Amino acid sequence: MRILSTFIPIEEVTENMNKAFPDEEFIYCEDIEKALPELHNADILLTYGEDLTPEHIEMANNLKWIMVISAGLELMPFQAIKEKGILVTNVRGIHKIPMAEYTLSMMLHVTKKNMIIVEQQKSKSWDRLTHFPVGELHGKTIGILGVGAIGGEIARLAKAFNMKTIGVNRSGNKHEYIDEMVQFDKLNYICEKADYLVSVLPSTNETKYILNDTHFDRMKKESVFINIGRGDLVKDEVILRAIQSNKIAHAVLDVFEQEPLPSDHPFWTLENVTVTPHISSKSKFYQPRSFEIFEKNLHIFKQGGSEFINKIDLNRGY
Repeated sequence: MRILSTFIPIEEVTENMNKAFPDEEFIYCEDIEKALPELHNADILLTYGEDLTPEHIEMANNLKWIMVISAGLELMPFQAIKEKGILVTNVRGIHKIPMAEYTLSMMLHVTKKNMIIVEQQKSKSWDRLTHFPVGELHGKTIGILGVGAIGGEIARLAKAFNMKTIGVNRSGNKHEYIDEMVQFDKLNYICEKADYLVSVLPSTNETKYILNDTHFDRMKKESVFINIGRGDLVKDEVILRAIQSNKIAHAVLDVFEQEPLPSDHPFWTLENVTVTPHISSKSKFYQPRSFEIFEKNLHIFKQGGSEFINKIDLNRGY
């Protein structure tokens, strides 16, 4: 069996895979272009999901399974994949620890005035924040848009700070760490209640630009908006209006409509906007966790099973 990768994993991962599957042929390439000569013979393809085109799928005569080492699938050529009946799985769920930690760190970063503290150290200023009252997470309400693995972990950590948790998901089904779960028709309600509104939503037809001016109009002036899901949840101009007209107190943005964020974009220079370059899921444990899922699925694949972890519905794209 030929397993082709369009990226080169870290040494720890390649060593573990060779030990676990000594009889399989692993071919690691720097990118999809370097992988093209091997693509027509590959049985399994490993990709981050951003480099494939319908033409690549057409070339892959033997391809039976695509393992996406990412949770985001919006750039995948699903129609071509569906026509050839290729299995697709991803690593949904592995991001919950780094992304939940990122979220709580940013909530504390804003609430504890860390930006001011850093600037005071640079200027050697001994000002005990008399003009900048420091807040607390204790007793505040966090609204989580998209309560899956990541949103659930954010809620669990928020409970350690004695926060109230409100969640939104498609079904409205209860969750262990969510005090109140609602469906998307209650989006206005969660915007009104949340002191911290966090989006973990993927990019789908239903979620694209789902937030607009009316939602920010309903939010508290002291509230903080955090987007770690996808940049097409809300238009940049909507966030800019909310910030510049003081509808909300702060925005923490890790994802954007256009990435990389242009150097002349106003987000970079606004004091009440924190910009990070799509890093909320970054962790040195990212690849090892991803390949743990791949290893389990590869055993299932070799045994002719069908109960794969994170099997993607090709019609829905997730």
